[in-house]
Amino acid sequence: MGLGTGEIILIFVVVMVVFGASKLPQLGDGLGRAIKNFKRAVTSANEIEVAPKKPESNAEPQPEKPAPNKPSDQSS
Repeated sequence: MGLGTGEIILIFVVVMVVFGASKLPQLGDGLGRAIKNFKRAVTSANEIEVAPKKPESNAEPQPEKPAPNKPSDQSS
């Protein structure tokens, strides 16, 4: 049960009457931006990787190695 040609034309006529011909380009631009932002958000959400859970074991945890010291960029 999709929209037929008659229904699409009727919707377009109602939109023209409600918003007027001068506002249609602004409406289309806003709709295009919204779709673009939605696609960008979906893509970035798919790129986020969830770290896999580490299996729990009865062995004692090994101490972490200290991070190497980075030289500071500040000159005194």
